[in-house]
Amino acid sequence: MSQHEPTPSSLPSPSALPTLPPEPPYYAVVFTSLRTPGDQGYAERSDEMERLAAGMPGFLGLDSARGADGFGITVSYWRDEESIAGWRDQADHAATRADGRAHWYESFAVHVAKVERSYDFHR
Repeated sequence: MSQHEPTPSSLPSPSALPTLPPEPPYYAVVFTSLRTPGDQGYAERSDEMERLAAGMPGFLGLDSARGADGFGITVSYWRDEESIAGWRDQADHAATRADGRAHWYESFAVHVAKVERSYDFHR
């Protein structure tokens, strides 16, 4: 596996770079969504959920992007299905999912996949 080298200032900040893939096998939870108009507290809660997920057992990383049209994709990486279930069942995350259905999303889909192989490239 490659290691992330320090980047010159002309490149995106490290937080804008894709997550380095962990050694397979691992799991990817792909969350695609279409937002409702306005923030309604979404950005703050999203940041809270990222911090909370990062502290959960089995969490390996996260990539996320959202377009100007409101369509977004977040991929979180987990060691195993038990870790995913722990995140799903975490009380603050469960409350946030309910708020998402009520306020923040027009629609969303969740896909869970086992990753058998991965690779990366960095200039």
